[in-house]
Amino acid sequence: MKLEHCSLLSHNTFGIDVAARCFLEYNSAEELGRLIADRQITEPYLHIGSGSNLLFTKDYDGVILHSRIGGIEVIDETDESVWVRVGAGVVWDDFVAYCVAQGWYGAENLSIIPGEVGASAVQNIGAYGVEVKDLITVVETMNMRGEIVSYPVEACAYAYRDSLFKRSDMKDVFVIYVCFRLSKIERYTLNYGTILQELENHPNVTLEAVRQSIIAIRDSKLPDPHVVGNAGSFFMNPVVSRAQFEPLQRQYPRMPFYEVSENKVKIPAGWMIDQCGWKGKALGAAAVHDKQALVLVNLGGATGADVIALSDAVRASVCEKFGIDIHPEVNIV
Repeated sequence: MKLEHCSLLSHNTFGIDVAARCFLEYNSAEELGRLIADRQITEPYLHIGSGSNLLFTKDYDGVILHSRIGGIEVIDETDESVWVRVGAGVVWDDFVAYCVAQGWYGAENLSIIPGEVGASAVQNIGAYGVEVKDLITVVETMNMRGEIVSYPVEACAYAYRDSLFKRSDMKDVFVIYVCFRLSKIERYTLNYGTILQELENHPNVTLEAVRQSIIAIRDSKLPDPHVVGNAGSFFMNPVVSRAQFEPLQRQYPRMPFYEVSENKVKIPAGWMIDQCGWKGKALGAAAVHDKQALVLVNLGGATGADVIALSDAVRASVCEKFGIDIHPEVNIV
Protein backbone atom coordinates (compact mmCIF):
# COMPACT_ATOMS: atom_id res chain seq x y z
CA MET A 1 0.00 0.00 0.00
CA LYS A 2 1.27 3.46 -0.92
CA LEU A 3 -0.28 6.70 0.33
CA GLU A 4 0.85 10.23 -0.53
CA HIS A 5 0.67 13.04 2.04
CA CYS A 6 -0.52 10.59 4.67
CA SER A 7 -1.63 11.63 8.15
CA LEU A 8 0.39 9.94 10.88
CA LEU A 9 -2.15 10.63 13.61
CA SER A 10 -3.13 6.95 13.78
CA HIS A 11 0.49 5.82 13.50
CA ASN A 12 1.82 7.35 16.73
CA THR A 13 0.37 6.68 20.17
CA PHE A 14 1.29 10.19 21.37
CA GLY A 15 -1.48 11.45 19.09
CA ILE A 16 0.67 14.09 17.39
CA ASP A 17 -1.09 15.41 14.29
CA VAL A 18 1.61 15.36 11.62
CA ALA A 19 1.83 13.96 8.09
CA ALA A 20 4.34 12.07 5.94
CA ARG A 21 5.12 12.83 2.31
CA CYS A 22 4.72 9.12 1.55
CA PHE A 23 3.57 6.07 3.54
CA LEU A 24 4.52 2.58 2.34
CA GLU A 25 3.16 -0.60 3.93
CA TYR A 26 4.19 -4.13 2.93
CA ASN A 27 2.81 -7.57 3.80
CA SER A 28 5.79 -9.84 3.16
CA ALA A 29 9.56 -9.89 2.83
CA GLU A 30 9.08 -10.44 -0.90
CA GLU A 31 6.99 -7.28 -1.16
CA LEU A 32 9.63 -5.31 0.75
CA GLY A 33 12.22 -6.67 -1.67
CA ARG A 34 10.16 -5.41 -4.61
CA LEU A 35 9.84 -1.95 -3.03
CA ILE A 36 13.62 -1.85 -2.70
CA ALA A 37 14.26 -3.16 -6.23
CA ASP A 38 11.77 -0.65 -7.71
CA ARG A 39 13.46 2.16 -5.76
CA GLN A 40 10.24 3.14 -4.05
CA ILE A 41 12.11 3.77 -0.77
CA THR A 42 13.84 7.10 -1.29
CA GLU A 43 15.73 9.27 1.15
CA PRO A 44 14.80 10.30 3.74
CA TYR A 45 12.95 7.29 5.09
CA LEU A 46 11.96 5.95 8.48
CA HIS A 47 10.76 2.48 9.38
CA ILE A 48 8.19 2.44 12.18
CA GLY A 49 6.17 -0.13 14.09
CA SER A 50 2.95 0.96 15.76
CA GLY A 51 4.48 4.32 16.67
CA SER A 52 4.35 3.52 20.39
CA ASN A 53 7.89 4.78 21.00
CA LEU A 54 7.92 7.82 18.71
CA LEU A 55 7.52 11.55 19.18
CA PHE A 56 7.04 13.45 15.93
CA THR A 57 8.00 17.12 16.21
CA LYS A 58 6.95 18.11 12.66
CA ASP A 59 5.69 16.72 9.36
CA TYR A 60 7.98 14.05 7.92
CA ASP A 61 9.16 15.10 4.45
CA GLY A 62 10.06 11.58 3.39
CA VAL A 63 8.93 7.95 3.28
CA ILE A 64 7.46 6.19 6.30
CA LEU A 65 7.71 2.38 6.07
CA HIS A 66 5.54 -0.05 8.00
CA SER A 67 5.60 -3.85 8.09
CA ARG A 68 2.49 -6.02 8.09
CA ILE A 69 4.48 -9.26 8.01
CA GLY A 70 2.53 -11.73 10.16
CA GLY A 71 2.73 -15.31 11.31
CA ILE A 72 3.86 -17.30 14.34
CA GLU A 73 5.62 -20.51 13.30
CA VAL A 74 7.18 -23.23 15.46
CA ILE A 75 10.57 -24.01 13.92
CA ASP A 76 11.97 -26.41 16.55
CA GLU A 77 10.89 -28.08 19.75
CA THR A 78 12.21 -30.28 22.55
CA ASP A 79 10.71 -31.51 25.80
CA GLU A 80 12.05 -28.38 27.50
CA SER A 81 11.94 -25.59 24.91
CA VAL A 82 10.18 -24.33 21.81
CA TRP A 83 11.61 -22.05 19.12
CA VAL A 84 9.23 -19.80 17.19
CA ARG A 85 9.64 -17.49 14.20
CA VAL A 86 7.40 -14.43 14.32
CA GLY A 87 6.66 -11.81 11.68
CA ALA A 88 7.85 -8.29 12.46
CA GLY A 89 4.36 -6.87 12.00
CA VAL A 90 2.72 -9.08 14.64
CA VAL A 91 1.36 -7.05 17.54
CA TRP A 92 3.66 -7.76 20.48
CA ASP A 93 0.92 -8.46 23.01
CA ASP A 94 -0.84 -10.79 20.58
CA PHE A 95 2.37 -12.83 20.57
CA VAL A 96 2.57 -12.79 24.38
CA ALA A 97 -1.05 -13.92 24.64
CA TYR A 98 -0.34 -16.73 22.16
CA CYS A 99 2.67 -17.90 24.21
CA VAL A 100 0.58 -17.96 27.39
CA ALA A 101 -2.23 -19.87 25.67
CA GLN A 102 0.28 -22.45 24.41
CA GLY A 103 1.85 -22.89 27.86
CA TRP A 104 5.18 -21.36 26.85
CA TYR A 105 7.05 -19.55 29.63
CA GLY A 106 9.19 -16.43 29.35
CA ALA A 107 7.21 -13.62 27.71
CA GLU A 108 4.40 -13.18 30.26
CA ASN A 109 6.13 -10.36 32.18
CA LEU A 110 6.15 -8.35 28.95
CA SER A 111 2.36 -8.39 28.67
CA ILE A 112 0.55 -5.40 27.11
CA ILE A 113 3.69 -3.53 26.20
CA PRO A 114 2.49 -1.62 23.13
CA GLY A 115 4.17 -2.09 19.78
CA GLU A 116 5.08 -4.81 17.33
CA VAL A 117 7.49 -7.73 17.32
CA GLY A 118 10.01 -6.13 14.95
CA ALA A 119 10.26 -3.02 17.10
CA SER A 120 10.63 -5.14 20.24
CA ALA A 121 13.88 -6.52 18.87
CA VAL A 122 15.16 -3.06 17.93
CA GLN A 123 14.30 -1.43 21.24
CA ASN A 124 15.05 -4.39 23.54
CA ILE A 125 11.80 -3.85 25.40
CA GLY A 126 11.70 -4.88 29.02
CA ALA A 127 9.54 -4.91 32.14
CA TYR A 128 9.34 -6.56 35.55
CA GLY A 129 12.76 -8.17 35.45
CA VAL A 130 12.62 -9.49 31.87
CA GLU A 131 14.09 -8.07 28.65
CA VAL A 132 13.20 -9.37 25.21
CA LYS A 133 16.89 -10.13 24.56
CA ASP A 134 16.47 -12.94 27.11
CA LEU A 135 14.08 -14.65 24.68
CA ILE A 136 15.49 -13.75 21.25
CA THR A 137 17.71 -16.23 19.41
CA VAL A 138 17.92 -14.69 15.91
CA VAL A 139 16.81 -11.46 14.24
CA GLU A 140 16.21 -11.76 10.48
CA THR A 141 16.60 -8.59 8.43
CA MET A 142 16.59 -7.23 4.91
CA ASN A 143 18.87 -4.38 3.89
CA MET A 144 18.52 -1.74 1.18
CA ARG A 145 20.38 -3.99 -1.25
CA GLY A 146 17.58 -6.53 -0.85
CA GLU A 147 19.86 -8.95 1.01
CA ILE A 148 18.48 -11.07 3.85
CA VAL A 149 20.89 -11.15 6.78
CA SER A 150 20.31 -13.02 10.06
CA TYR A 151 21.85 -11.79 13.31
CA PRO A 152 22.22 -14.27 16.19
CA VAL A 153 21.38 -12.67 19.50
CA GLU A 154 25.07 -12.52 20.42
CA ALA A 155 25.66 -10.16 17.48
CA CYS A 156 22.79 -7.81 18.34
CA ALA A 157 24.76 -5.78 20.93
CA TYR A 158 21.83 -5.73 23.31
CA ALA A 159 21.90 -3.40 26.30
CA TYR A 160 19.32 -1.51 28.33
CA ARG A 161 16.82 -0.22 25.71
CA ASP A 162 19.52 -0.46 23.09
CA SER A 163 20.67 -2.70 20.28
CA LEU A 164 22.77 -2.87 17.14
CA PHE A 165 19.69 -1.94 15.13
CA LYS A 166 19.37 1.50 16.74
CA ARG A 167 22.74 2.63 15.39
CA SER A 168 22.76 5.20 12.62
CA ASP A 169 24.77 2.95 10.31
CA MET A 170 22.01 0.31 10.56
CA LYS A 171 19.31 2.64 9.26
CA ASP A 172 19.03 0.66 6.00
CA VAL A 173 18.44 -2.64 7.84
CA PHE A 174 14.81 -3.66 8.36
CA VAL A 175 13.69 -6.41 10.74
CA ILE A 176 11.44 -8.91 8.93
CA TYR A 177 11.27 -11.83 11.42
CA VAL A 178 12.34 -12.45 15.00
CA CYS A 179 13.04 -15.92 16.41
CA PHE A 180 12.41 -16.64 20.08
CA ARG A 181 13.10 -19.48 22.47
CA LEU A 182 10.42 -20.09 25.11
CA SER A 183 10.43 -22.61 27.94
CA LYS A 184 7.98 -25.50 28.22
CA ILE A 185 9.09 -25.99 31.82
CA GLU A 186 7.29 -23.92 34.46
CA ARG A 187 9.43 -20.98 35.47
CA TYR A 188 8.57 -17.42 36.47
CA THR A 189 10.21 -14.11 37.31
CA LEU A 190 8.17 -12.77 40.21
CA ASN A 191 10.58 -10.87 42.46
CA TYR A 192 10.06 -7.50 40.80
CA GLY A 193 7.68 -4.66 41.66
CA THR A 194 4.34 -5.71 43.11
CA ILE A 195 3.86 -8.94 41.13
CA LEU A 196 3.71 -11.19 44.20
CA GLN A 197 1.25 -8.85 45.88
CA GLU A 198 -1.00 -8.81 42.81
CA LEU A 199 -0.82 -12.60 42.52
CA GLU A 200 -2.54 -12.87 45.90
CA ASN A 201 -5.74 -12.14 43.96
CA HIS A 202 -5.37 -15.49 42.15
CA PRO A 203 -5.81 -18.96 43.71
CA ASN A 204 -2.74 -20.40 41.96
CA VAL A 205 0.40 -19.15 40.24
CA THR A 206 -0.12 -19.94 36.57
CA LEU A 207 1.00 -18.36 33.30
CA GLU A 208 -2.42 -16.76 32.88
CA ALA A 209 -2.42 -15.53 36.49
CA VAL A 210 0.98 -13.90 36.02
CA ARG A 211 -0.14 -12.32 32.75
CA GLN A 212 -3.32 -10.95 34.31
CA SER A 213 -1.33 -9.64 37.29
CA ILE A 214 1.09 -7.81 35.00
CA ILE A 215 -1.84 -6.35 33.04
CA ALA A 216 -3.53 -5.19 36.27
CA ILE A 217 -0.32 -3.53 37.50
CA ARG A 218 0.31 -1.76 34.20
CA ASP A 219 -3.32 -0.67 33.85
CA SER A 220 -3.20 0.86 37.34
CA LYS A 221 -0.15 2.97 36.44
CA LEU A 222 -0.13 3.63 32.72
CA PRO A 223 -2.71 5.54 30.68
CA ASP A 224 -4.42 3.89 27.71
CA PRO A 225 -2.97 5.60 24.59
CA HIS A 226 -6.38 5.23 22.93
CA VAL A 227 -7.73 7.57 25.62
CA VAL A 228 -4.75 9.79 26.50
CA GLY A 229 -1.90 10.17 24.03
CA ASN A 230 1.42 8.86 25.36
CA ALA A 231 4.38 6.68 24.48
CA GLY A 232 4.61 4.79 27.75
CA SER A 233 7.80 5.42 29.70
CA PHE A 234 9.22 8.63 28.25
CA PHE A 235 12.55 8.44 30.10
CA MET A 236 15.06 5.67 30.65
CA ASN A 237 15.97 4.76 34.21
CA PRO A 238 19.53 6.06 34.66
CA VAL A 239 22.35 3.70 35.55
CA VAL A 240 24.95 5.45 37.72
CA SER A 241 28.22 4.52 39.35
CA ARG A 242 28.16 3.35 42.94
CA ALA A 243 30.38 6.32 43.80
CA GLN A 244 27.64 8.65 42.54
CA PHE A 245 24.83 6.62 44.10
CA GLU A 246 26.11 6.28 47.68
CA PRO A 247 26.07 10.02 48.56
CA LEU A 248 22.55 10.26 47.08
CA GLN A 249 21.44 7.28 49.16
CA ARG A 250 22.73 8.96 52.32
CA GLN A 251 20.83 12.11 51.39
CA TYR A 252 17.69 10.22 50.32
CA PRO A 253 17.64 6.97 52.34
CA ARG A 254 14.23 5.96 50.91
CA MET A 255 15.42 6.21 47.33
CA PRO A 256 14.54 2.97 45.48
CA PHE A 257 17.28 1.35 43.43
CA TYR A 258 18.24 -1.84 41.62
CA GLU A 259 21.65 -3.45 41.59
CA VAL A 260 23.01 -3.71 38.04
CA SER A 261 26.55 -4.84 38.79
CA GLU A 262 29.19 -4.48 41.46
CA ASN A 263 29.86 -0.91 40.40
CA LYS A 264 26.57 0.16 38.79
CA VAL A 265 23.14 0.98 40.23
CA LYS A 266 19.85 1.78 38.45
CA ILE A 267 17.66 4.51 39.94
CA PRO A 268 14.00 4.85 38.90
CA ALA A 269 13.62 8.07 36.91
CA GLY A 270 9.94 8.21 37.82
CA TRP A 271 10.78 8.42 41.53
CA MET A 272 13.17 11.33 40.94
CA ILE A 273 10.63 13.16 38.76
CA ASP A 274 8.01 12.67 41.47
CA GLN A 275 10.41 14.02 44.11
CA CYS A 276 10.81 17.12 41.97
CA GLY A 277 7.07 17.71 42.20
CA TRP A 278 6.20 17.11 38.56
CA LYS A 279 3.63 14.31 38.92
CA GLY A 280 0.30 15.53 37.53
CA LYS A 281 1.66 18.91 36.43
CA ALA A 282 1.27 20.32 32.93
CA LEU A 283 2.98 22.76 30.63
CA GLY A 284 0.35 23.76 28.12
CA ALA A 285 -1.22 20.70 26.50
CA ALA A 286 1.53 18.30 27.67
CA ALA A 287 1.63 16.89 31.20
CA VAL A 288 3.33 14.43 33.52
CA HIS A 289 0.92 11.58 34.21
CA ASP A 290 -0.70 11.80 37.63
CA LYS A 291 -0.16 8.10 38.43
CA GLN A 292 3.25 7.42 36.88
CA ALA A 293 5.74 10.28 36.63
CA LEU A 294 7.80 8.41 34.06
CA VAL A 295 5.02 8.98 31.52
CA LEU A 296 4.40 12.22 29.63
CA VAL A 297 0.94 12.63 28.14
CA ASN A 298 -0.86 14.63 25.48
CA LEU A 299 -3.85 16.29 27.15
CA GLY A 300 -5.30 17.10 23.74
CA GLY A 301 -3.83 18.98 20.82
CA ALA A 302 -0.25 18.95 22.05
CA THR A 303 2.51 19.36 19.51
CA GLY A 304 5.84 17.61 19.56
CA ALA A 305 7.38 20.92 20.63
CA ASP A 306 5.04 21.05 23.64
CA VAL A 307 6.20 17.60 24.76
CA ILE A 308 9.86 18.50 24.23
CA ALA A 309 9.45 21.68 26.30
CA LEU A 310 7.97 19.64 29.16
CA SER A 311 10.68 17.00 28.83
CA ASP A 312 13.42 19.64 28.99
CA ALA A 313 11.88 21.23 32.08
CA VAL A 314 11.59 17.87 33.84
CA ARG A 315 15.17 16.92 32.96
CA ALA A 316 16.46 20.26 34.26
CA SER A 317 14.67 19.76 37.59
CA VAL A 318 16.06 16.23 38.06
CA CYS A 319 19.57 17.35 37.17
CA GLU A 320 19.41 20.28 39.58
CA LYS A 321 18.10 18.17 42.49
CA PHE A 322 19.99 14.90 41.97
CA GLY A 323 22.88 15.76 39.64
CA ILE A 324 21.66 13.12 37.16
CA ASP A 325 20.76 13.75 33.52
CA ILE A 326 17.86 11.51 32.52
CA HIS A 327 17.48 10.71 28.83
CA PRO A 328 14.35 10.14 26.73
CA GLU A 329 13.56 6.54 25.85
CA VAL A 330 11.29 7.60 22.99
CA ASN A 331 12.68 8.27 19.52
CA ILE A 332 12.29 11.94 18.66
CA VAL A 333 11.72 12.61 14.95
